[in-house]
Amino acid sequence: MRRISIPLVIAILSLACPLLGWAEDAPPTAADVQTHLNYVWTLVAAALVFFMQAGFACVEAGFTRAKNAVNIMMKNLMDFAVGSIAFWAIGFGLMFGASAGGWIGTSGFFLSDFTPGEDPWVLAFWMFQVVFAATAATIVSGAMAERTKFTSYLIYSAFISAFIYPIVGSWAWGGLYHGGGWLEKLGFIDFAGSTVVHSVGGWSALAGAIALGPRIGKYDSKGRPRAIPGHNLPLAAIGVFILWLGWFGFNPGSTTAGNKDIAMIFVNTNLAAAAGCVSALITIWTIAKKPDLSMALNGALAGLVAITAPCNNVAPGSAVIIGAIGGILVVWSVLLIDRIGIDDPVGAVSVHAVNGVWGTLAAAIFEIKGFSIHQLGVQALGCAATFIWTFSTVYILFRVLKATVGLRVTPEEEIEGLDVGEHGESAYPDFTMVSGHGTTDIFGNKTSKPMMSPAAKEANVTG
Repeated sequence: MRRISIPLVIAILSLACPLLGWAEDAPPTAADVQTHLNYVWTLVAAALVFFMQAGFACVEAGFTRAKNAVNIMMKNLMDFAVGSIAFWAIGFGLMFGASAGGWIGTSGFFLSDFTPGEDPWVLAFWMFQVVFAATAATIVSGAMAERTKFTSYLIYSAFISAFIYPIVGSWAWGGLYHGGGWLEKLGFIDFAGSTVVHSVGGWSALAGAIALGPRIGKYDSKGRPRAIPGHNLPLAAIGVFILWLGWFGFNPGSTTAGNKDIAMIFVNTNLAAAAGCVSALITIWTIAKKPDLSMALNGALAGLVAITAPCNNVAPGSAVIIGAIGGILVVWSVLLIDRIGIDDPVGAVSVHAVNGVWGTLAAAIFEIKGFSIHQLGVQALGCAATFIWTFSTVYILFRVLKATVGLRVTPEEEIEGLDVGEHGESAYPDFTMVSGHGTTDIFGNKTSKPMMSPAAKEANVTG
């Protein structure tokens, strides 16, 4: 049988299509191709950032005890579900609506800027921004782990996505869509959110940890901290790998354009993470005489947070320095925060608040075009304004919740575990054993109501 050549088939179809009435589409222009590429890249990046929710869930669950794993997963799930609705209804408009004096958006609520049949860019842009909002909200989960009422957490999660995060975002990023915030007009640099996303989440985590107080048994009678090991460090490590991958959407995706600029951002992001991991390992190895996995994992995250603001305006060599300093900072910050009586089970404040500030300042210090003291001042102003707004409003919110619906579970529920007390289920139902002292899981966690110990009775765990 004779073969029919492909060029011959193409020629025949080219002649037949007009005769059959098939209209041939006009060839796309270069501008059309670039526009479509921008949509695809922005939405793929949004998907990568969404996957970071899984990373946060794994990190937080791994760094905490088995009896609270369901609660951790539920909070990370609801951060995105509740946050998506809150950001659609209110947050996006406050952040990117027509600005009132550069302070707050006043239009675009419920995606009202989109009209079917018109250019749908606002939909792609909203999708990319909502995953950022969810990231800011979910940072708080780890710092408040193992002792927070689920109902109160849901209220907070909605509040940060609807109001707290969007207002800071409007100051720094309002001009990305229309308008322009007051920090943005001063020249504030925060390309992908060391301050706007991570410091907001970190300062909120600090407010929550202070309002809650430490977990039962975290400090002895003399106020010295005790280690409360997480139940699954391999799970935490998988979470960090997922977050590292997701950051390749977080930072390069902030271009919202598929162009060659993303190459350097990819490289800077990776180098800073690697340097943070190595420097944190060396630091804790020097202090504790052991290469601690949890600190190395947080070092990688610290490097990622630190490079988020300056990822597009520093050279790769500077990215290594920024990440390395971030890794050192996170180790010393975790140790300091622990010793001053603030219980942060996963190191969220150290990773996101401390290194969010460092990364924002580094954007001026290592600016590829040259250092400017004025720019450093603008960066410091942005950090200070974000701290004042976020910490004060979130702390007030937590105090109101504490006085009304309650912020903390009962001591009995905390000892038993939030999985049973708050959700009525266990993350590991097949790994339990029954003894004369009640039901205990494989990790030694009580799964039936225990007697209160004298130490627990004396602990200040009301609210």
